[in-house]
Amino acid sequence: MGSGQVTDWQGKHVTVAGLGVSGIPAARVLHARGAIVTVVNDGDDARAREQAAELEALGITVRLGDGATLPEGTELVVTTPGWKPDKPLFAAARAAGLEIWGDVELAWRLRGPDAAPWLAVTGTNGKTTTVQMLASILKAAGLRTAAVGNIGVSLLDVVLGEEQYDALAVELSSYQLHWAPSLRAHSAAVLNLAPDHLDWHGSMEAYAADKGRIYEGNRVACVYNVADKATEDLVREADVEEGCRAVGFTLGTPGPSQLGVVDGILVDRAFVENRQKNAQELAEVSDVNPPAPHNIANALAAAALARAFGVPAAAVRDGLRNFTPDAHRIAHVADVAGVAYIDDSKATNTHAAEASLAAYESIVWIAGGLAKGATFDELVAKSAKRLRGVVLIGQDRALIREALARHAPEVPVVDLDRTDTGAMLAAVQEAQRLAAAGDTVLLAPACASMDMFANYNKRGDAFAAAVRELGA
Repeated sequence: MGSGQVTDWQGKHVTVAGLGVSGIPAARVLHARGAIVTVVNDGDDARAREQAAELEALGITVRLGDGATLPEGTELVVTTPGWKPDKPLFAAARAAGLEIWGDVELAWRLRGPDAAPWLAVTGTNGKTTTVQMLASILKAAGLRTAAVGNIGVSLLDVVLGEEQYDALAVELSSYQLHWAPSLRAHSAAVLNLAPDHLDWHGSMEAYAADKGRIYEGNRVACVYNVADKATEDLVREADVEEGCRAVGFTLGTPGPSQLGVVDGILVDRAFVENRQKNAQELAEVSDVNPPAPHNIANALAAAALARAFGVPAAAVRDGLRNFTPDAHRIAHVADVAGVAYIDDSKATNTHAAEASLAAYESIVWIAGGLAKGATFDELVAKSAKRLRGVVLIGQDRALIREALARHAPEVPVVDLDRTDTGAMLAAVQEAQRLAAAGDTVLLAPACASMDMFANYNKRGDAFAAAVRELGA
């Protein structure tokens, strides 16, 4: 099975690794095309048995409680993104000379001959926002598009659906890219690179290499972050089509072949005639919602991909104006007694929290939760001068407290040793006590939420409810 389309699935023995969000649709799709499908799954709980029963009713074989052994006669393995590359099943597949595809690879191979090109985005933080901004810009240009991929809209459903698209705005995780060897985007962006998911990839080098796969075979533009040299290095290493260009985005004044910011205006010096001398105004910084620095970077990356696809400048402006960010991403909850309360519960790692803290001058910071192996020295050192006070919550708060003692010893810290439902209200009350008019109380936890909340949405909701109680 080379990198072309596989048209004949009839009688082909395919093993699908994992039930889950992408495993089940993959199994159904392959079965419908005549493949002989076996699904293997590590778990054997009630939910897995229920899912297995539905697939078995269609005639798909499901093997629960053993995800390690390769079924007899397997000719191809299709895996869900979450399975780590060092699983015994994959070692067996490689030893047998078999290809291993992820759900994205499968979607890429199943596209029709007239399928819409993919404008693809990856990076440690900002992926979802950038892809949504890109879709908004493409729509403003009158193009048929959708924001798909890692943001919860299955690529399989999209490429096999009835709807016709002109271009797809595709969010891809490092996991998905790892298992997508033949994916070739029209143009792609790596927004930034910070240590994340290293337990899955094994090393920062492996993680970066998987992100860099998004540039392989790009036709028009490889978009990189001028402020993050690692993203430019990945462009250099990529094997692209003849004529494909490296296009940078920067929060400063852009050079030729870059997009950037001049006097509060987003400008393009990449997709213009005579880029040595000319620049095209795209939008004002105030058109970006919210106009925090890292979000302006997201907007520039989205604009670069849209311009690579030939979208006019006016559509960039209109698309950014029309865009509304998801909940819990630097969301302004309320002003109480001259203090702004900002919910960035989505900042679940240090890189995201750093971007959030950089957006405000004088901050009372609410942080803590599950650290997932992260360290906080760099984050605290970079943000120390902006901190008026800190309120710590959650299981791993001591790690942040120790970093504060090392790098910001003069900043007052309240350490909340409670995880009950009233903990967030107590945190907000403490933050109010530390804040003065003109300050920002910022929930940017730099940690995952599952020690105290079902997810980051629930954590953000609890913060917003607590702020409303203050206001009342």
